Amino acid sequence: MVVILSGRYIILLVMIVIVPILLAWLQVLVLGIHSASVPVAGITIGAPNGAPRGFPVWIRWTHFANLLFIFLLIRSGLSIVMDHPRLYWNNGCTPGTEWLRLTPLEVPKDRIWTANDDARYISPLIALPGYRHTIGMSRSWHFITDYGFIFVGIIYVGMLFASGQWPRLVPTSWAIVPYAWETFVHYVTFHFPAEPNGFYAYNALQQLAYFAVVFIMAPLSILTGIAMSPAVDNAFPWYPRIFSGRQGARSIHFMLLCGYVAFVIMHVSLVFLTGAQRNFNHIVMGTDDTRPLGLIIGCIGLALVVGSWIAAHVVAWRSPRAIQRFHEMLILPLERIMRASTRLNPRERYTRKDISPYFWANGKMPDSDEWKRLAAEDFHGYRLRVSGRVENPVDLSLDELRALPRDEHVSLHHCIQGWSGIAQWGGISMVRVIGLVKPLPGASVVEFISFGEGTFGGAYYDTQRVEDLVKPECLLAYEMNGMPLPRVHGAPVRLRVENQLGFKMVKWIREIRFVETEKALGDGQGGAKEDEEYFDLLPYI
Repeated sequence: MVVILSGRYIILLVMIVIVPILLAWLQVLVLGIHSASVPVAGITIGAPNGAPRGFPVWIRWTHFANLLFIFLLIRSGLSIVMDHPRLYWNNGCTPGTEWLRLTPLEVPKDRIWTANDDARYISPLIALPGYRHTIGMSRSWHFITDYGFIFVGIIYVGMLFASGQWPRLVPTSWAIVPYAWETFVHYVTFHFPAEPNGFYAYNALQQLAYFAVVFIMAPLSILTGIAMSPAVDNAFPWYPRIFSGRQGARSIHFMLLCGYVAFVIMHVSLVFLTGAQRNFNHIVMGTDDTRPLGLIIGCIGLALVVGSWIAAHVVAWRSPRAIQRFHEMLILPLERIMRASTRLNPRERYTRKDISPYFWANGKMPDSDEWKRLAAEDFHGYRLRVSGRVENPVDLSLDELRALPRDEHVSLHHCIQGWSGIAQWGGISMVRVIGLVKPLPGASVVEFISFGEGTFGGAYYDTQRVEDLVKPECLLAYEMNGMPLPRVHGAPVRLRVENQLGFKMVKWIREIRFVETEKALGDGQGGAKEDEEYFDLLPYI
């Protein structure tokens, strides 16, 4: 993995990381180390009767469960980010405007370069499941693990306050700030202080770090994750703006991932450096002694965590459909809520001045002789057939489509890979198409068939439920930014469904069919990406 950071952010990183370290060293060189001990900001953890207490069983088990889940989240998150290894602060995602690039490649200007071309390899030793173009399986693992992470977090925080253990993590005095600085000075200048007994209390720097992870970083990870949802972004446009837009949320989400990695490295290092046997007994056995049993069991637990990475990787490749279906089962209640709620209908209204100067191309351009012939004729011979379980099948030329009442909107496109872009789309709304063909009772699903191929061959297709197609800003687009739809973006006609991810918006549409269920199509998962690459069936997140 090659990391290329924009110049201004290199300076910012130096300011945040290097400057405090230099100031700490300067303080020691000028004033010396004040004390061999580090104050604890007056923190003493005691039971209601005043007797001291350490780590009850619920702390010990939730600590282990969070360790398990956070590593799975980090590993699957790395696999996701490498499917579009560029981070931006602007929703247009124009190449060259990224503040962080995790690839040595610059986007070539002399040929078509798709977002799939830009996806990079990442080793399965680092990421889950690793390799290239595994975002469907990566997302399944990420969302499945999210459920565990949030569930355990709720138990932990709830018990923290219910048991009276909250002063262990929550600062109660501003005096903790200078105390934390003195602790930091000790550590970075390699003057390891005499630590307080962690069984009863943490030093000030530890307390601030744990507070930040539990009460700032974890909630912010959840909130920025929600801000990347196309349904939420289009229904509540004010929400992603809190994080400087969708790409700002993605950047913050990634920085939080890096923060977890840094925290785990420092935390585990200090556990071993400040008395491994005693520290492991605290968090594993709930005792305050130096017997080796806690360290032995703790190392077994760490081995189990590493074993879970191997098991998850094996399951991801040997039983991917099972993971996909488990993911679908977990999100089914959420899917029903998001589909039924009119509050989640697209409401965002961009203007033409917001249109992105660059819009990533994606998907495999059609290679069929039929499409090439039509393209050579500027699609004058194109005819769109809409059939299946309808009263009035139609067969429309491009001119006939353009003669029908026209709709347009400017919207933010959300790709499952992570990039976004703003464009104007013109065409005929699916509400008008549905009214024209009059679906028969039971025709609840619409199949969109492309001239293009799927990743592993065969015609690309995807499906939509009728109730999604009648939502605002859903149309068959034959224009983009006031011009005929470019070939690379789906000419002659493509689908737009603005509360969903881009892979559901079929390009190069050849035919539309109304059917009873997606189960009778392909492998029964709802689309080529869902069949072959195990994409999730919830397109709103």
